[in-house]
Amino acid sequence: GDIYLRINIIFGEEVAIKFKSIKAKHSQLEYKPKVYKTLAGGVGIPFVHWFGTKCNYNAMVLDLLGPSLEDLFNFCKRKFTLKTVLLLVDQLISCIEYIHSHNFIHWDIKPDNFLMGIGKHGNQVNVIDFGLTKKFHDPKTHLHIPYRENKNLTSIARYTSINTHLGVKHTHHNDLEARYFLCVALPCQGLKAATKKQKYDRIMEKKMTTPIDILCHGYPNEFGIFLNYTHALRFDDVKS
Repeated sequence: GDIYLRINIIFGEEVAIKFKSIKAKHSQLEYKPKVYKTLAGGVGIPFVHWFGTKCNYNAMVLDLLGPSLEDLFNFCKRKFTLKTVLLLVDQLISCIEYIHSHNFIHWDIKPDNFLMGIGKHGNQVNVIDFGLTKKFHDPKTHLHIPYRENKNLTSIARYTSINTHLGVKHTHHNDLEARYFLCVALPCQGLKAATKKQKYDRIMEKKMTTPIDILCHGYPNEFGIFLNYTHALRFDDVKS
């Protein structure tokens, strides 16, 4: 959908408005406000001021945010200092834990979906885009979602977990592993291949064959401990 900057005339503050045609196929704009509403009040969760339909368009009005982590990474010539990485990691984990505490899997962890705030909230990391978000416990039975294989890859290959590469149904600890891949320099970056599938396979192979101590080179030991921890979690293990 299209995103516009507007002024809230009641409070005099800038807001972002996202529009999507009601005729659009596979539109997620009606679903996203429901997730935002459930998560409202959490640190790093943008506030939705209004959602509705106007002139054949669904519209969502939410807090105006700043640049994404991808934007900042490019601005910094694709190299963050260790201090910056550690400051970001702390907030990223808090955001993801909060989402999981409300029975949701984000499912699309990538730098474009984490935006910095603006003004006095400029140092705050915010998480957006809940279009793929799912619950990992059935709301009626309260049972964990069943294990499934042969699932298609729906998120960005560079940041997705190994299990997701293998076609295993996404669960909450895949968010945690994806968060890790978001923060470190991966050996799979820049890989070339003739087809998209071949590229995905090469990325998966690199993730599976690169030792954790190599992946975590230059980072504190806790990075390796964290990645080993996520690999040890069972599909239906709700610890995070």
